Amino acid sequence: MNSRKNIKHKKKKKVLKKVLLILLLTLIAIVGYAVFQYYQGLQKSDSKSNMTETYAPEEFKGEKDINGKINVLLLGVDSRGEEKSRTDTIMVAQYDPEDNSARLVSIMRDTYVEIPDHKNYKINTANFLGGPELLRQTLKLNFDLDVQYYALIDFEGFAESVDALAPEGIEINVEKEMSKNIDVTLYPGLQKLNGKELLDFARFRHDAEGDFGRVKRQQQVINALKDELISFNGATKLPKMIGTIQPYFVTNMDTVDFLSLAKEVVLNPPAEIETLRIPIDNSYTNESYEHAGSVLEIDKEINTQALKDFLSGKPINETSGETLQTEENLIEEQQ
Repeated sequence: MNSRKNIKHKKKKKVLKKVLLILLLTLIAIVGYAVFQYYQGLQKSDSKSNMTETYAPEEFKGEKDINGKINVLLLGVDSRGEEKSRTDTIMVAQYDPEDNSARLVSIMRDTYVEIPDHKNYKINTANFLGGPELLRQTLKLNFDLDVQYYALIDFEGFAESVDALAPEGIEINVEKEMSKNIDVTLYPGLQKLNGKELLDFARFRHDAEGDFGRVKRQQQVINALKDELISFNGATKLPKMIGTIQPYFVTNMDTVDFLSLAKEVVLNPPAEIETLRIPIDNSYTNESYEHAGSVLEIDKEINTQALKDFLSGKPINETSGETLQTEENLIEEQQ
């Protein structure tokens, strides 16, 4: 009887060893594939960008959110390998691991704000004058908003990383023909856009909506990329995408925190990304100043409250002010 038990026990141990060996080999294969894909992307783009030389990581004094939410200042620049430039895109992304929610705030680059130790300027001037830290201070001063991390990406790297993530393109609904001041002509309809086309779609502003339309399209692109990232195909391409974008990407987030956040978002993705634009409707006027040019003069109290409500998950009152902006003066501004 005992001999039979011993034989069964030995068989179970053999089966267990085989299962563990298969799991180990599978894990090694997955890690090996991820490392290979990462370095493949890195080698492809490393020689094309000196982003880390132009925008070396710097001291960033943002404080952690007391409620555990992760706030990241996202900045897009068109450096073309040259010296620092004004940020073309300013966003604040928030991820709340407690309720698995994601929110994205787009701040119009022409928003007229007080910049610490400088004159009032458009908000995108802050990064030019003092980098992400001065822009963080500007957000804190004008909107009582602090962020703990920043991530700065060159637009060329964005286009290449999209191609690495989705070689067949990202599906986007183009609502109108677009061609002015971009390198391609986009026609209306649901279609797949490659990295360069997607970038041009997001940056296009030569219509009646101007920068307001651009902000709307940028948020549309972010949501489309989120959907691609959390798909099976997107997850397999993620290491290559990270390798591709790295030379064009500067952040104060350490590698452990970055990978931990990426894993959390990919394995437990939010159902949607809620979006907000600052300034909100009915809270600004078009003005012009000799030292700053055409700007958006905002009601800071209304916009600060809207921002706080949005990031807290509360409903936003966007009709608290008079209707100050019309399509007519938007068109006039673009001409």
